[in-house]
Amino acid sequence: MARQIDFAGKSGSVYRYSALEEERSLPPVGANYVIAQVTPKGASILFAGETECLSARDWQAALDEAHARYGPIEVLTRLNVRGAVRKAEREDIIEEHSPPMNAG
Repeated sequence: MARQIDFAGKSGSVYRYSALEEERSLPPVGANYVIAQVTPKGASILFAGETECLSARDWQAALDEAHARYGPIEVLTRLNVRGAVRKAEREDIIEEHSPPMNAG
């Protein structure tokens, strides 16, 4: 089973994300994702995003950029079918964590 990490949003809501297992096929469903540096001391979010189809890998460019800028990183996902829910969760995470790759 994939490792899970909880991230709190600005609202106080807590969202459970699962580490992406790259060898596993990805489901064609909507999801939120974070790109993070994960250490024994915790996880630091570098980018928070959402996608209509996780298996389309439209998050790959952000992942490649994060690898180039920050070194070892991980993608963690949370399945969310409804677009409005994904957007609200993404905004909540960004407001609380201020990921550097979401700035600007």
